[in-house]
Amino acid sequence: MNYCITMSSERIKVFVLVNTQVGKEDEVLKALRGLEYVEEAYIIYGEYDVIAKLEVPALELLDKVVTNIRNMPGVTRTSTLIASSR
Repeated sequence: MNYCITMSSERIKVFVLVNTQVGKEDEVLKALRGLEYVEEAYIIYGEYDVIAKLEVPALELLDKVVTNIRNMPGVTRTSTLIASSR
């Protein structure tokens, strides 16, 4: 059998749900919008306080970006969702 491996130029789409300390939502939102690879970020209502849409070229980079988000002042918890390409 002959297998062909191709490199995809498609970026990985990720949604990060963020909980913040009370009153820190706007601060965290502003910081998120300034990060590389963050395409969009919004205040949301419900279980989480902020949602960010990221697009990264590789999973290895995702770890670094999410770690930066988790270490932001005012962030108490995150949940990371990787979107399917289909």
